[in-house]
Amino acid sequence: MGGVLDAELVGIKAVFLDLDGTIYLGSELIPGALDFLKRCEGEGIKRFFLSNNSSRSVNEYVAKLRAFGIPAEVDEILLSTHDLLTWLSSNSVTETYLVGTEGMRSMLEDTGVNTMSDSPQYVVLGYDTEITYDKLQIASVHLHRGVPMVASHPDIVCPGPEGGIPDTGAYMALFEATTGVRPIHTCGKPNPGMILHKVEELGLQPNECAMIGDRLYTDMEMAERAGVNGILVLSGEATMDDLDAAAQNPALVVGSVAELL
Repeated sequence: MGGVLDAELVGIKAVFLDLDGTIYLGSELIPGALDFLKRCEGEGIKRFFLSNNSSRSVNEYVAKLRAFGIPAEVDEILLSTHDLLTWLSSNSVTETYLVGTEGMRSMLEDTGVNTMSDSPQYVVLGYDTEITYDKLQIASVHLHRGVPMVASHPDIVCPGPEGGIPDTGAYMALFEATTGVRPIHTCGKPNPGMILHKVEELGLQPNECAMIGDRLYTDMEMAERAGVNGILVLSGEATMDDLDAAAQNPALVVGSVAELL
């Protein structure tokens, strides 16, 4: 463990907060999360909400956070879907077949990406909580025909109060077992671009920022790649046993955000 940052977050001017497992677990707010966010506001620390979970649109995330009493704005939400949209645009991809939710579909369609193409350039895989066998079948046919796959994020499970449930990484394993195909690119955390563009936009240095999350292989890995302080919370997926065996070295480890500031 790094131990190079203490829970008072001295010198930190912006925090990037994971959502699932860090601010809430499913439909339950993490105890103390609201008070922590109020302390951030009192200290003048900017906060942004990050999620690899591509099952919801930005507006749906804003609505969920506001229902918890968190006054979130659209420009404070950074999703793996944003990273995916940037990747699709930079590769001139407009024809896709999406395995994803209607919320994700709306974000892609709003930028001019066809998500139901009969001749897709890519199969796009997101966290589909509305999965159907038809989607799995059609996507598999495209993959067998040589259409490549791009995924919104690598998370294998989505944490919940009663344990992990299948996330995009689990679907990846299904498609690999069925077709032998793996994504040629996976967006979202731990790609450092998820936060570095915002750090630059804020005029801050990476060491003035902290990434707070519950996953070692996405949240803490991205913190290391981006050069920001990684703060691991044990309120979601990761355990101390996971940390002992991990390659990542967080600057701070706490039980939950309730212990910060």
